Amino acid sequence: MRKLLTRSTKKIGLPPGALVHVGEKRTETVRISVLDYDEHHIEEKTQSTLDECLAFKDKPTVTWIDVTGLHDVKILERLGACYGIHPLVLEDILNTGQRPKLEDFGEYLFVVLKMLHHNVGKDELVSEQVSLILGSNFVISFQEAEGDVFDPVRGRIRNAKGRIRKVGADYLAYALLDAIVDNYFVVLEKLANRIEQVEEELVARPTLDTLQTIHKLKREMIFLRKSIWPLREVISGFQRLESSLICKDTEIYLRDVYDHAIQVMDTIESFRDILAGMLDTYLSSVSNKMNEVMKVLTIIATVFIPLTFVAGIYGMNFKYMPELEWHWSYPMVWGVMGAVAISMVVFFRKKGWL
Repeated sequence: MRKLLTRSTKKIGLPPGALVHVGEKRTETVRISVLDYDEHHIEEKTQSTLDECLAFKDKPTVTWIDVTGLHDVKILERLGACYGIHPLVLEDILNTGQRPKLEDFGEYLFVVLKMLHHNVGKDELVSEQVSLILGSNFVISFQEAEGDVFDPVRGRIRNAKGRIRKVGADYLAYALLDAIVDNYFVVLEKLANRIEQVEEELVARPTLDTLQTIHKLKREMIFLRKSIWPLREVISGFQRLESSLICKDTEIYLRDVYDHAIQVMDTIESFRDILAGMLDTYLSSVSNKMNEVMKVLTIIATVFIPLTFVAGIYGMNFKYMPELEWHWSYPMVWGVMGAVAISMVVFFRKKGWL
């Protein structure tokens, strides 16, 4: 909660369009890579300078500029000035707490998405904001840190596989969007494995750690839903747009991504229902375990009630008690007490209480 408040207070008092990086600094240096291609040739620069990137603007080929690292505001200012990106768009790119959205600025489209991966070391989901600028012959992507899910797209471009080299920048934007959505299934598969492990533990021997794991998974489901739910609006917005930047042929592929997004959301809702059921199962298991303990204690107390009664009678300090003078009174009392205890245990077994 404090992290969210810190992000919101950084922009207080600043004018609209003020460029301030709001978020975690995840990489030390800003890395810029360029892929410029058409059907017959490809040019790639993995460690490109900003001046080299700007030189691709007027080329008729498709250019993909990938910017990794958002803390250097001057680079975004120059890139935005060259490609005519509105200052409010640059502000949203720098503010990494944006909700997934799609905005049409006429000459280009602005898309915000959430790229997710599972941090094995911390055993938690990590979200990274990815911003896309789609123009007539270029796509500019902005990422927070090194490492992404776009390697299959880069491989298809380098090897000229599929139709990506034969079509325009809108298909490249679709390919990046599809790579992010496909990675959601990888994240969900890992979550499914964790849920199965918790289910097995819940059936065998639930502990307090089991309850904490269930609560952690429920929080991750809320986090996933918040990150992915608006994606439906983004993809359906692509389909509703009457923009010359989106070809009719690409709309078919966007519908396929939309179906995948719906499938992801259905899976998340199913996981939420399963976790809610697991929490109820845990509480029922703990309650049943407590009932078993209370039943054993109640049976022990019930067996000893008549024995305590007999011991209380003969523990009274009266002078004239005829049984006290009998020779066999002591073993007889023990016999009566034992017979009562055994009779009660047999009775409880017949009732199925033991």
